[in-house]
Amino acid sequence: MSTPSSLEELIVALRCLPGVGPKSAQRMAYHLLQRDKQGALHLSRSLDHAVNTVKHCSKCNNFSEADVCAMCSSARRETNLLCVVEMPADLLMMEQAQCYRGMYFVLMGRLSPLDGVGAGELPLARLQRRAQELGCEVILATNFTVEGEATAHYLATLLRAQGIKVSRIARGLPVGGELEHVDSGTLAQAVLERRVVTE
Repeated sequence: MSTPSSLEELIVALRCLPGVGPKSAQRMAYHLLQRDKQGALHLSRSLDHAVNTVKHCSKCNNFSEADVCAMCSSARRETNLLCVVEMPADLLMMEQAQCYRGMYFVLMGRLSPLDGVGAGELPLARLQRRAQELGCEVILATNFTVEGEATAHYLATLLRAQGIKVSRIARGLPVGGELEHVDSGTLAQAVLERRVVTE
């Protein structure tokens, strides 16, 4: 028995999600069509709306519906610090820890040659402009993975060459750990114990 083409297309579409293989995609498709048609319609509308309205903040590169996000427009944020994180989930974790009130820049990735992500694929020119515009210390809060460390080293070299003070969050985080999976206390300690990046 062949699968209807529209169902097959849905299964293929669901496979674009991280960690979703053919069997998981099939289970999701069957569930949405058989048990939760309203949920499927809501998902469809929400996804369409988000794709057409969400863009990147012109200052911090995080997701935003406005040209400049609420965080970058806020007069309550400290402009003498710029924290660089890999992904929006890392920014949210920093905010949940309530240990940092400065500005952010979201790379939307990290250097990973094996995945085809080099310096040209990251918005480094925008980061440099933002750091110069603020004239601030840059805190590198990339993950303590091999790729995160390589990214931090590359950014430190790039920014220090422009006379920008660069620090790195302390290793209160486990080696190999990722920010979105760390408890708030550990993350707060890592930010408080950040160190200046030297040669």
